[in-house]
Amino acid sequence: MNELALFNDLFDGFEDDYMLPSFNFKKVFQNPKVDVKEGKDAYTLEMDLPGKTDKDVNIELNHNVLTISSETKSEKEEKKDEKAEKKEEKRDDTKWLIRERTFNKFSRSFTLPEDVDGENLSASVKNGVLTVCMPRKAPVSPKRIAITCA
Repeated sequence: MNELALFNDLFDGFEDDYMLPSFNFKKVFQNPKVDVKEGKDAYTLEMDLPGKTDKDVNIELNHNVLTISSETKSEKEEKKDEKAEKKEEKRDDTKWLIRERTFNKFSRSFTLPEDVDGENLSASVKNGVLTVCMPRKAPVSPKRIAITCA
């Protein structure tokens, strides 16, 4: 998401000139934050993914578009019979008051520069930060064409 995407989301809720926009905090702020650095030999993308492992994240490259996505679902609570519930209540009388972390899904796509070597991308996750290294292709030097006599 860039600055313009945040600005556009703010005003998507306008129905007419007299209404205030409906700001969708969940839509704007659910995507993980990203930093991208450009170096001499490579680009580096870093994305905050706290609590995620390499098995939780999917990275795809399709026609020079890098897509990073993840979907996490919590385990469904099994229904118990009434006798088991009463025993459970006696042992542990806690219950959920707020439960917002049952489902998490995001997908971010980035159009890569033309000089990225798509065959040699690498990615790693460490301490909740996904790092994608995107090496640059060697610059194409001019090719000399030999002229033959006819």
